[in-house]
Amino acid sequence: MLKSVVQNAKLRRMSMRRYVYLDPDGSVGDDWLHVVVEAGTGVFYQTQYGGHACRRGQAEGFLVPLFGPDGLDALRALFENHFRGWGTWNHEWSDDERSRLRDGVAMIGYWACDGSDEELTELRLDESRMRDADEAWVPVITADGPGVLVWCNSD
Repeated sequence: MLKSVVQNAKLRRMSMRRYVYLDPDGSVGDDWLHVVVEAGTGVFYQTQYGGHACRRGQAEGFLVPLFGPDGLDALRALFENHFRGWGTWNHEWSDDERSRLRDGVAMIGYWACDGSDEELTELRLDESRMRDADEAWVPVITADGPGVLVWCNSD
């Protein structure tokens, strides 16, 4: 009996999945910046990342729009200029590159709210997931838990 209840719950949850492709036609422009805070919401945000490699990624959670033009500029300089827009798949990050990525992420503010009070916090690079870091797809830690920082891919 318990096994069938669990199976039914899984089927219901799977049928409730929704997929949202971020900026599918490029009409949003090139200055958007979001974080998908990872959570079991049944909503999967998908986007292109990795520069000219044009990889596709998805993360389940909730989407938080961000504002951080200096951070976005720093990330673009790193990925579009230093890495020349070719992404960082299987890249062995040097200390300098990792520091630049860490600094760019830290320039982006994240508003945490408990329902009554809001507090501006900064994002942190999730260095335990550096293997996943690429242009327009950077694992981060928010005040609400782990997430993925996404923005307009340069290709």
